[in-house]
Amino acid sequence: MRLSKGNMAALAALLVLAGVIGWRMLSSSEGGEAETAGGMSTPPGLAELQQAAEADADNPEAWQELALAHYSLNQYAEAAQAYERAVALDPESALLWSALGDSLAKASEVAEIPERAQEAFRRALAIDPRDPTARYFLAVGKDLDGDHEGAIADWLSLLADTPPGARWETDLVRTIQQVGAINQIEVESRIASASGTRDLLPNGTTGPARGPTTQQMAAAANLSPDTQQGMAETMVANLAQRIESQGGSVDEWVMLMRSYRQMGRTGEARRTRDRAIAAHPDARDQIMQLADQLDIG
Repeated sequence: MRLSKGNMAALAALLVLAGVIGWRMLSSSEGGEAETAGGMSTPPGLAELQQAAEADADNPEAWQELALAHYSLNQYAEAAQAYERAVALDPESALLWSALGDSLAKASEVAEIPERAQEAFRRALAIDPRDPTARYFLAVGKDLDGDHEGAIADWLSLLADTPPGARWETDLVRTIQQVGAINQIEVESRIASASGTRDLLPNGTTGPARGPTTQQMAAAANLSPDTQQGMAETMVANLAQRIESQGGSVDEWVMLMRSYRQMGRTGEARRTRDRAIAAHPDARDQIMQLADQLDIG
């Protein structure tokens, strides 16, 4: 079966979701570890992308495509290697530097934000001082180093630049609240103040855990149909497994339901709807409304 437009939409949606849930930074207090791709099937096409990058070795976009494919499978070390090649070829891209830092942070088994990742984030900010990924992770580094007030101040500044209602806003606010609670720092009035300055911000895709950019989605769209299909199916499987083992937010359940529907797996979408309601009965009306919009039945 070739990838349909619905499957490509599912891939796009899941790439967005990967940005939203990909980094739960409170590992120091919760004892969590980065999720890996262990036990998950590898989609077809990675060898094809590797060969294409090596054949066009001076093209940063080819290495970015390879990195994006690895990242989508939680293969962060491999993604970092490909992003290293990309930034060497295009050292003025803030996007590539912040993506490299993100991959290095998630791949690290020694330090949450290793020095090379911090360097990459600093390079991103030198090019684009508003780069949200770099701002977020450098604040994580401050928190891990014990500068909790400095981290909170940086996250609040980022919140002030986050469009109201952005899909990552809740996670950012929760991070500020949890770090504040752990360290007995008052944050609620400061969150309200930061949030109250955003009335003139446009809707957009900037924030600490942004989804793919237009450039990244164009790269994904240029992958072979088999690679796109494999990525979409593997990411759906990864999300389903994570929700099964760890639980999920309403947004994550809805994303899984939407992805199944877009891939033509209506029965699984319907079962996901029912399980989402069982997990979040207070959100029943919201989930049912979205299911009706998706014509799940």
